[in-house]
Formats: sequence, structure tokens, C-alpha cells
Amino acid sequence: MVISIGAKESVGTEAERHLPGIIISSGRNDIVCPIDKSGETMFHTQPGIDHFLKGHEDEIIEGSLTTLPPIRLQLAQQSFLESLWDHLVHRYHYLSYQNLLGHRLKYLALMQDRPVAAISFSAPSLKIGVRDRFIGWTPDQRKKYLPHLANNSRFLVLPWVRIPHLASHALSLAVDQVRRDWPDQFQVPLWLLETYVDPHHFKGTSYQAANWECVGLTQGYGKRGSGYIYHGTPKEVYVYVLEPRFRTFIGCQPTPSFHRPLPSIQQLEELKMILRSTRWHPDLVPWMNLTERDLEIMAEELVRFHEQFHSCYGRKEHHSKGLTYLSGLMSKLEAKSVEPVALEFLGTRGVRPLQRFMKNDLWDHQAMKSQHQQSLSPLLSDPEAMITVDSSEFVKKGKESVGVARQYCGALGKIENCQSGVFVGYTSKKGYGLLTSRLYLPEVWFSKEYEKRRKDNWVPEDLTFQTKIDMAYDLIQEVAQTQLFPARWIGFDATFGSALSFLESLPKAYTYFASIRSSTQVFLKKPIVEVPAYSGRGPRPKKQRLRPNQSGPQTVADIARRRKRWQKVVLAEGAKGPIVAEVARLRIYPSRKGLPTAYSLWLFLRRSPDGQIKYAFSNAPHEIPLFELCQAATLRWPIEQCFEEGKGQVGMDHYEHRSWPAWHRHMIYVFLALHFLTRLRIRFKKKPDADFTSSASPAGYHLRASDSQFEQGFGNC
Repeated sequence: MVISIGAKESVGTEAERHLPGIIISSGRNDIVCPIDKSGETMFHTQPGIDHFLKGHEDEIIEGSLTTLPPIRLQLAQQSFLESLWDHLVHRYHYLSYQNLLGHRLKYLALMQDRPVAAISFSAPSLKIGVRDRFIGWTPDQRKKYLPHLANNSRFLVLPWVRIPHLASHALSLAVDQVRRDWPDQFQVPLWLLETYVDPHHFKGTSYQAANWECVGLTQGYGKRGSGYIYHGTPKEVYVYVLEPRFRTFIGCQPTPSFHRPLPSIQQLEELKMILRSTRWHPDLVPWMNLTERDLEIMAEELVRFHEQFHSCYGRKEHHSKGLTYLSGLMSKLEAKSVEPVALEFLGTRGVRPLQRFMKNDLWDHQAMKSQHQQSLSPLLSDPEAMITVDSSEFVKKGKESVGVARQYCGALGKIENCQSGVFVGYTSKKGYGLLTSRLYLPEVWFSKEYEKRRKDNWVPEDLTFQTKIDMAYDLIQEVAQTQLFPARWIGFDATFGSALSFLESLPKAYTYFASIRSSTQVFLKKPIVEVPAYSGRGPRPKKQRLRPNQSGPQTVADIARRRKRWQKVVLAEGAKGPIVAEVARLRIYPSRKGLPTAYSLWLFLRRSPDGQIKYAFSNAPHEIPLFELCQAATLRWPIEQCFEEGKGQVGMDHYEHRSWPAWHRHMIYVFLALHFLTRLRIRFKKKPDADFTSSASPAGYHLRASDSQFEQGFGNC
């Protein structure tokens, strides 16, 4: 039902107006009737409030302020209206309702005695950096004069009210009203009002229209107990000056604003100071409530961490640009491409220099990658570790970025316009990280028609086409040659694991654990193969075939479907509890063009509680215990976790670079960001056995049999 109220409509008698009433739409001289003749007592009980609201919350009030009856504010404090105010705010405000601290005033905005908005003012925040700089007072002055401020702690326009400009109008009425009521109620004159606006929910236009001034952003802290905890969601701070002479009364002058962005930054030291107030991503160390001091330590650690890469830069001014880019990836910025990062830390004049820095400034990003590996090695290296290889895709809309083509996108599970890269990671019981990567260039990019695009995107002239499998092989050799990351295992996703020739070419020092596709064919028993006898007609047979009556290959999906014997195990302890799966393994012979290979492998099956089955090949020794294969399965997960953290926390897929150098430079900074996260977790984690990931941890995994002891022999199970 829509309620359109005319300007000349009656509102009933004075006796009928003293309680909130219900407007019934008719276009005639309607009467506002009290809904309960019992009077005020109905609003002291929840049933009474529910009775008032029942059937009227879906009645829309619409119109314009010029034609509707006037809005008036009614002080709800210590009256029968306060229960109604509490109920409305608790039910409809996105922050709900909590008891307001200190002095407080609550108002209902009424139209013909029907509530249309709820507003409250309460004690101000003890300290807000941007507000305090706007005022310019000292800590002692703030302590003395803080009672002259009030906080607009709640503002709610009821959801069934559709009146343009009502919000700013109600705010203006509230400012005038609280200016008079606050001194009368608490004997303290008000000089300034403040409020917060969450930019994720609101644009603050109603405050701007009511002449409030935005003075900057909070640092993303919330009060908890006697301290402040970082929640990572900065809010806009608006103020309204009630007494223009307030600074004269205090004896202070406004402090020059330190709110980012600054006009420009020339020196690294200035950037280091800004990092103390960086809007850090709160999920970087999700198990810990970060305090202001913790964030200062993180900023200092980041500066020291970045200093070890200074030798990779060509010029001194590159130091601040590199630290800027790395800081941007670690921040809470919604977009972590060059422009928003530059605007946040360097100002408008820093955008173009940062773009040049990533694309064509002379600095050695390959040396930076090597330094990253040398620094990460002591942190993670372990002879029982796994080198992991996987590809990751990045959806793009345009066609000019290097390597963009319509190709399979793993994130979407379909063909899409995207870029794809091959990545090598490392996982041990100490943690995980990414080591190196290379952008995949589809074969079409080496055609004549793409010659100009290759040149425009700075693709190396000597680069030739390689499949992802060829790239993976080269990257594995590159990591192995550093001798920084000893490993027992090497793990792959199905893109690489399903290529038998690739698995056969791997360095013999590693045992592979390779995911395969469900359609992969294998033999459960090695069949007899032979060259068929010559029939006397046509060419003589030369190729081997299965002897007649020998069983042919079958898919691993069919094998798993018929499987009856599974062993239930706890693979890892995740943040939400143990990760349970059913596992099985069989000795099989892979099928190559319908014939068995000369060698046998382990087929490892893992069935999740939801029924999803994962398949893997391993050339582990015949006598390997089952639990060691389960451990290898858990070591495969963290490269996926790297992609999840990279894209979810440090802007791995936020880049807008088009060139070959810029793509690889961006990925190296992503590696550094994840590397720094590992150091943060080691420093800040409270318990030695805390998980390294949000899902399951390779560090300190808790692998056990749920129903029976692990089989220790070498048979199928």
C-alpha cells in the first residue's frame, strides 16, 4: 500500500495526536487515529510495539517535502517513545542498537505523528586522528574540552519512507534541536558534532547536503576493552561546527592535514612515515586482533624487508616506488593496480612515474626474484618438502594485453578471454610460498599478425613458443639449479599430471605426486601385448596390440565408482575443524594409446565428504606406506592457497599492465607480499601449532586414520 499524503489533510484532534498513529490513504480529509485507546503504556512492552507496527511496515510513504505535512523532531528520551526508538533502530539499522555511552539524546522524526526517521547523539569518540587534526588541540586540551562534542551515533530513515531529501532535512532539524537540547539536558554547550559514514554502505550525500564537512578517514580501528583493535574498514569522518569560535575557546590552531593522498613524495623517509598509517588488509593475520602498535611494527618490518632488495634497483628513487607498490598490495585498497596505489601513497603526480617504473624503468626484476628465493630458503627449506607446479588464469576484457587470448580459464571452468601463467611454489612443514613464474603466450601470439602487439608489449625478440608443459619443465630446472629448495616430492595439477611423457622426463631426484583427470585410462593388471601374426594379406603388422581376450584399459572414474574398500583419514587440521576424507590406492599401469606402460604407478584416490573424488599418479616406491602418500596429497594444496591469498588479499589479479616486463614485475611483487605474509605469521602467531592457512595447514598437519590404523605395507588398499 502506498500512502500519499496531501498538504491540506487533517491530522485529527489534539487528543488524537499525542500518540503515533496510522495514516490510511484515501485522498480525502483522513484522520490520524491512535491505534490503542490504552494510551502510552502500550509502548513499554514488546507486544504493544509489535501491535503498532503490525500491518504497517509495508505501507510506503512517498511524496515531496513541499507537499507533505511538515516533519518535526520529538525527543524520545525517558518517554514512552524511547522503547519505540530502541525497537526501530534495533530492527532496521544495519549496526542494530547498543546502549549508547555517556550523555545521549534520542529523537524520532515524525510526520503527522507517524515515525519516519530515528536519530541519536551520544558521547564523542575519545580520539580520531583526522578529527583531532581538524580541531588542532593537544591531548590535554582534548581531555578537557571533549565534553563539548557530540557524536551522531545513529541515523535511520525507516525503510517504508520514500521521500527525496528527507535525510538531509531531518539532519538539519536534528542539528538545530540538539544545539538547544544538549545544554538544557547536560549543562554543557556543544561546539562541534561528529559522525562516521561507512563508504561501503553509504556515500554521505545526506550529510554533505546538510552542510557537514568530511575531514578524512579513520584508520580502521575499533575500541575493545581498554584498547583499540584493527578491523581494516576505514570510515569517513564528518563534522558540523556549531560554535565558530571553538578554537579560540580551546586555544588551538588546526593542524595541517596528513590525510592521504599527499601532493607528492620525494623521499623514502616520507613514505616510511605514511606506512605507519597504511590501511593494512585485516586478513593478513586473521587469527589475531591487531593493535595500533602491531601495525606500526608491521610497517617497520615491511620497510626492513624491502631494504634487502635495494641492490636490484637502478636508481635510488626506485626504492620509494618499489616500497609503494609492495605497500599497495598489502593494503586494504579495493583496487590494487598502479593508479589507485599511486594515488593512495604518492598523489596524482605519482601515477605516471609508477607506471613507467613497472614497465620500462631500468631495474633488475630477475635479480629481485633471485634475492627473494635466497631469503625465503632458510625460512622454508626441508628435505621432505614438495616443489609444486600449477597454472593460474586472469580474466581480461581487452585484446591488447600481452598473452591475452580465448583459452581455458581454470577459475571459470570454461573458455574465456584471459591471460595464463605457469607458477612454481614450494611447500614444507614450515610453510609455503611462490618461487617463480612465466606468462604463457599462446601460439597465435607468434604469428605475423601479432608482430606489432609483441613489439608494443615489449615481448623479448628471442622468445619462441612453448607449451605450458615445456615451460613447467624449464621452471623446475631453474629452481633445481639454485639448490636452495631441497625436496623429496614434486606435485602437479591435472594439466601437467595427465601428460605421461612430461612425468617421465622429470629429474629422478624427485618423487612425483600428480593430479590426473577423471577420464585418464589405466590397466589394473598388465595385459599381454604382441605383434599380431601375419594373416598373409596386406602389409605385415608392426605395432603391438593387446592379445585377444585380454582386458582393455578403464577410466580412473570407473575404478573409483566400483571401489568398495576405502580408508577414512583426517588429512589435516583446518581452521574450521579436521579435514576428513576417504582414501584408497591401487597399483596400476597407465595406458598410452591403448597399451600399458612398461612400469607401474600408484593410483591415489581421495573422496571428500561431499562425494567429490580426486585422482593422482605417483611413482613412489612400491613399499611406501599409505600415510606418506596422504602427506604428499596435503603438500599439493598450498599452491592453491597461494593463488587464493594472492587474488583475495594482495592483488594478484588486480593489475592493469599490458607489457611483458610489467606482468612479471607485478608477479614478483606478489611473491614478495606472500613472502612477507609468511614472516608476519611466524612473528605474530600466538601458538606454535597455529594453522598457516585459512583452510588446512601443511605445517604441523595432523594425519591419522579415523577408523583403523594406517596400513604400513605395500599392497592395494
